[in-house]
Amino acid sequence: MGLSRIRDPLLPVVIALAAGIALAHFVWFGRGESIAAAMAMACLAILARRGTRSLGWGTLLLTLLWAGIVVAVLHRPGRLPRIQTGPEETLILDGCVVEPPVFYDGRDRFTVELAPHARAQVSLHPRDGERPPDLHYGQRVEFEARVRSIHDFRNPGDFAFSSWSAQRDVYWNALMHAGAPVRVLPGRCGSPFRRLAFALREAALNRIDKLYAHDAYSTAMMEGILLGDSTKIQKVWTDDFRRTGTFHTLVVSGLHVSVLAAFLLFLLRVCFLPEMPALAVTSALTWIYAVMTGWHPPAIRAAGALTLYVLARFLYRRGRVLNLLSAIAIACLVLDPSQLFDASFQLTFLSVAAIGALAEPVLKSNVTPYALAVRDVANAAKDPRLEPRQSAFRLELRLIGETVSEWTRIPLRAVLIAISVVLRLLLYAWQSVIISTVVQVGVALPMAVYFHRISLSGLSANIIVVPLLALAVPVGFAAVFTGWGAIAWAARLLLLGAQHVAQWHVRFEPPWRVPDPPLWLSIASAAALLALALSLRRSRAWRWPALAAVLAMFTLVLIYPFQADAGHGVLELSAIDVGQGDSLLVAFPDGRLMLVDAGGFPSYGGKAAKSKLDTGEDVISPYLWTRGIRRLDVIAATHGHADHIGGLAAIIDNFHPKEFWTGAAPRDPALDAVLAHARKAGVRVMARQAGEHSRIGPVEVDVLSPARDYMPADQPTNDDSLVLRLRFGRRTLLLEGDAETPSEERMLSDGRVAHADVLKVAHHGSRTSSTDPFLDAVQPTFAIISDGIDNLFHHPHPQTLERLASHRARVFRTDQLGLVRVVTDGQRIEVQDWAEDMQFRQWAGPRGEN
Repeated sequence: MGLSRIRDPLLPVVIALAAGIALAHFVWFGRGESIAAAMAMACLAILARRGTRSLGWGTLLLTLLWAGIVVAVLHRPGRLPRIQTGPEETLILDGCVVEPPVFYDGRDRFTVELAPHARAQVSLHPRDGERPPDLHYGQRVEFEARVRSIHDFRNPGDFAFSSWSAQRDVYWNALMHAGAPVRVLPGRCGSPFRRLAFALREAALNRIDKLYAHDAYSTAMMEGILLGDSTKIQKVWTDDFRRTGTFHTLVVSGLHVSVLAAFLLFLLRVCFLPEMPALAVTSALTWIYAVMTGWHPPAIRAAGALTLYVLARFLYRRGRVLNLLSAIAIACLVLDPSQLFDASFQLTFLSVAAIGALAEPVLKSNVTPYALAVRDVANAAKDPRLEPRQSAFRLELRLIGETVSEWTRIPLRAVLIAISVVLRLLLYAWQSVIISTVVQVGVALPMAVYFHRISLSGLSANIIVVPLLALAVPVGFAAVFTGWGAIAWAARLLLLGAQHVAQWHVRFEPPWRVPDPPLWLSIASAAALLALALSLRRSRAWRWPALAAVLAMFTLVLIYPFQADAGHGVLELSAIDVGQGDSLLVAFPDGRLMLVDAGGFPSYGGKAAKSKLDTGEDVISPYLWTRGIRRLDVIAATHGHADHIGGLAAIIDNFHPKEFWTGAAPRDPALDAVLAHARKAGVRVMARQAGEHSRIGPVEVDVLSPARDYMPADQPTNDDSLVLRLRFGRRTLLLEGDAETPSEERMLSDGRVAHADVLKVAHHGSRTSSTDPFLDAVQPTFAIISDGIDNLFHHPHPQTLERLASHRARVFRTDQLGLVRVVTDGQRIEVQDWAEDMQFRQWAGPRGEN
């Protein structure tokens, strides 16, 4: 049997191709042998055409699998471009502006191509009252900046931002000094087509700014919905959409492109343009729109899908959902196989595949026939050409219409029209419920893996929010095109309506987050969905068992009744890589969990650094979820500095701790806000002081600082730090926070300091901590320093490293090694680091034995 005899012949092709790409991702294949093997399999497939049907199919699929391996190998990235520079060195750079500037939060940001396929994202902070440079796509510029390579947080479960940036050819961040000039060089660069598209984009952004001049919310949201520019969107504005599973409507996606294409096609047909020319013009305009939105992959895929649809119509071929989807997937994977591992790609294709494989058969048998039957229901002459159930349904509707007409004296035709409209609306609503449910179940697994959310309220929220924001797209563009305030007001009304719907649904959405499902559950969920799709098309007997299996897997993913990967008879300390900050996970032998600090962004010159990244939500929580952690027993904030408490609010929301420990707590707005957030969430807030002793399972917990008579200053200081000592069996761990020399001297004078096997070095290795007398008393075997790569504070200080070396302490730094994990059973200690893929092991017996 050939592929041409299958209903969707391209579906097995894309599955085999994707399998080959995935195999090449996990197993190393050389270029020469991969091509040779693919050619050999192709020859074997040609020879097998004369053999049995199963042999022909097998060799063909193996050939396609090897083709996927070859595609992945040929696209394997070569040596990454490098710029040799120090963290404080200023370079003179020149290049082509490939993404025009976006000004927000007092910062101008644009992208420059320094060399072919080697770009830097440039940030400029103009001085007060100074206008940012007026730059446009295609200009050649020269400027001075400090250049840093893009780095990831190295923890299991963290988003590989450097790889994502590399797919856009962006490898560096360049920071210009305040007031530094940008010199425009003579000549033009870039693509004329993109120059036109970006000129249209800039004009559209300027028009939106004018239309919503005094409404920051509408300006930011409309720029995001229409043009994919999310730089001005504040995270708090999108929280309700995220929690209800409707956030996808706020970013440029295939839905936006499809709606806009339908609107353009309608306008062209109204202007009496024939169907095929109208489709061709619409297809060309969608490609321009894809460039205007920043060349986002979802927009590119949707434009490609429309182009393939137009081509199929031109060749008089009937398009099928799964076949068209497979064709787009093949094109995307051949051009860029790395998209297979992109969340956007997976969610897009799984959503459409769920509609085509699951929803379409259900709708075709239960909804579509009746939707067709209610059209022109008054015309009885159409009944013989329809299915018997459709004809019977139409007859029943006419009888109902005659009864209502007799009772109300309303003309029969008017009654039948009203019945038809009402039924079509009800059928549309029921169709939306089915599609929304199928999509939510179909993408539940990747939503849990990538976003750790499965929204139940999204089943109904999407039914209302999607049409509202889909309608806001053409209305918003109409406002941009005409500049009419009334149309802009209508678009804003649709946006606010969607916002209120999301806010209303949030009240019924449980505040849970979903950890990473186990591998076996992921495989079982995918198998159950595949079985359901096959049973809907081929075997009625297996439909209910397959549906029960799908619902069972969905329930397991949702409630996650599995034990967390923590504790189990050992004491664990994990220094999570949060950059220039602190966050420590302590897992006690009885399974209880404590998080000490939650990172954040330090302040420079008294000003807190601004970032859309929330270390609690975006860095620490994903790591905890990869370990199956849903709840924390204790959160401890050592002190009120931003690089320690910046992510605590998100941790409180995501993991619902029972207790919140603090040290000295001066009246500070940032720390007060965190404490208020904890109390509002029902968390017990406890101020801990030196001398307090408690037990968590078999572990003794002692508080060494702050002293009972310590008086905090008006603002948070490092000496406010809560210092904890954990003792389990023969092993001791000392967690110093940011305690500096005065705190260390006070602890020494009080006689509270003793030997510790593991020292979490204070204040990121600053020279104002870890003094010789303190290290003489502690004599650590292992020292952990939590700091950021190339940080501006130059932590850890060379003097501190020398002092630790003189005391024979083995140093582990998160800036060099990523996450550092210490595990002890009370006798032996195991230290692991992320830099060696968690393979490094350092074993220590009693002091002096290695």
